[in-house]
Amino acid sequence: MIVCIAEKPSVAKEIADVLGARSRHDGYYEGNGYQVTWTFGHLCTLKEPHDYTPMWQRWSLSSLPMIPPRFGIKLIDDRGIEKQFKIIEQLMQAADMIVNCGDAGQEGELIQRWVMQKAQAKCPVKRLWVSSLTEDAIREGFATLKDQSEYQSLYEAGLSRAIGDWLLGMNATRLYTLKYAKNRQVLSIGRVQTPTLAMIVKRHFEIENFVPQQYWTLKTLYRDTTFNVILKKSEEELMAEIEKQREKAEKKGVPFDVSEAFRKAEAANPGIEPITSEAQGAEIMERIKNATFTVMSIEKKDGKELPPSLFDLGLLQTECDRKYGIPIDVTLQTVQSLYEKKVTTYPRVDTTYLSDDIYPKCPNILRGLRDYQTLVAPLAGKPLLKSKKVFDNKKVTDHHAIIPTGVYPQGLTDIEKKVYDLIARRFIAVFYPECKFQTTTIYGESAEIPFKASGRKIIAPGWKTVFQGESSDEKDEKEITAFTKGESGPHMPELLEKWTQPPKPYTEGTLVRAMETAGKFVDDEELRDAMKEQGIGRPATRAEIIKTLYKRNYIQKVKKNITATQTGIELIATIRNELLKSAELTGQWEKKLRDIEKRQYEAKTFIEELKVLLTNVVNDVLRDNASIG
Repeated sequence: MIVCIAEKPSVAKEIADVLGARSRHDGYYEGNGYQVTWTFGHLCTLKEPHDYTPMWQRWSLSSLPMIPPRFGIKLIDDRGIEKQFKIIEQLMQAADMIVNCGDAGQEGELIQRWVMQKAQAKCPVKRLWVSSLTEDAIREGFATLKDQSEYQSLYEAGLSRAIGDWLLGMNATRLYTLKYAKNRQVLSIGRVQTPTLAMIVKRHFEIENFVPQQYWTLKTLYRDTTFNVILKKSEEELMAEIEKQREKAEKKGVPFDVSEAFRKAEAANPGIEPITSEAQGAEIMERIKNATFTVMSIEKKDGKELPPSLFDLGLLQTECDRKYGIPIDVTLQTVQSLYEKKVTTYPRVDTTYLSDDIYPKCPNILRGLRDYQTLVAPLAGKPLLKSKKVFDNKKVTDHHAIIPTGVYPQGLTDIEKKVYDLIARRFIAVFYPECKFQTTTIYGESAEIPFKASGRKIIAPGWKTVFQGESSDEKDEKEITAFTKGESGPHMPELLEKWTQPPKPYTEGTLVRAMETAGKFVDDEELRDAMKEQGIGRPATRAEIIKTLYKRNYIQKVKKNITATQTGIELIATIRNELLKSAELTGQWEKKLRDIEKRQYEAKTFIEELKVLLTNVVNDVLRDNASIG
């Protein structure tokens, strides 16, 4: 008998139907030589400190760091889990072969491996690896089963992550709680949780300590068109632009002279100095109020705008939050439901790309989008566009971007319809041509004070056709009045008082995005590159991390905004080890875990290095004489 084990009952049923195992039993399906059973996500977890020794039952500084000689697993204490595990155990011990049908990723590998270890399974194990639950995908997956050994490095990376999080979380939480907490408060520390909280606390102080700066803007109205005064760029702005140019040149292997680039940038930096006082603004107003306005030049530039990228989970959560106000955990639940209903692909992904093998399947997927045939029709009868911005094997590891499967969606909830619509339209849009537009810039002058006005005209809408009629924050098409070079006439200048604004608080959507891009704040270039793919946390866990911060009263939600509580602020202030609250630690971990997957780094080495780090952290805190609050 072949025993298949899925991560959820609903997924098990889909697999059982395809395999012909349609006889329902308590905890599994059977038929056609197969038994298909399931977990409920994690059935097993790493043992707790007291499971290793009674000495670790009591929280004590003298017992730190807690480092078990060998890590073990145990069943999660739950009657339903215990019952289901006994069924799985019986099936596996009598099996001729096991097929691991867990979610195709690091966590899915870990979940099922632990169950098989706990059940003491002895028979050969194969791995099912699919990105959707359609019948075709499942059949194809079973036709190309791989030996479990091919995924050993994936398991080792997942296990290393779990052990690392245990070592840091268990030890650091006890350490900081015992050393600094008051009133029996637990100070929870985690590799992902703490840097995320630190970002929110940092934003809190940026807003709280923000000192508004007064400035003035100068505009003028000429022939019903508003012209804005041209301001010189600061040295900092010029150097930032030059740095980007230098990075591009380095990537291409082209020599780049920073000094020469800066000289040219300064020479080509028109405009007046920023208006920092009312007196300065009044002086300019006096110069131009009775002077004519003259059109000095007209510049037209053609431009192209590529379609938006496909969705990874973070982008989808951000867009759902922005467009519909859907909480990020609800978006995750919704897209998971769409996956289980076979209408979208695997959701817990961190790439916006598709692998090349998906390209031949795209015409059929498009044909399956029956409610979008008006948008799909222009793509029919010719080869689909294949852009490197969409199809790139190098950018796809476990899974590709979230796309429709082509299965017709039925019985969707209102929220499911909204999320599905976002996914479907993005997928259609990437096969459309780029949007072509023309930007017209009018340069004018009054008493030698330069002004400009710009307008944008869509020449060919391209992919924007897919989103017509939708409200969005994309650049509005704003055509500009026709002007003639040299024309002049009266105008109406206006001096406006303005104040600089503080940074905006995070929303759940912008926080998820910030977690994804946290690597840009890491100084080490190699770590930055590692975090481009991962950021802080994993796609599937970011919503849970934010929920945990709410639960522990470290953050709170005020309308849509996320703010740090006093408890959260005090916790971050207490952690003097910068590594524990920065994205750098996560960057180091993600690089090493990725290398473990690639078999370029040993899991054993990762754990040993972490033990050294942990011992140093414990010793540093024990030597500290300060206290919280």
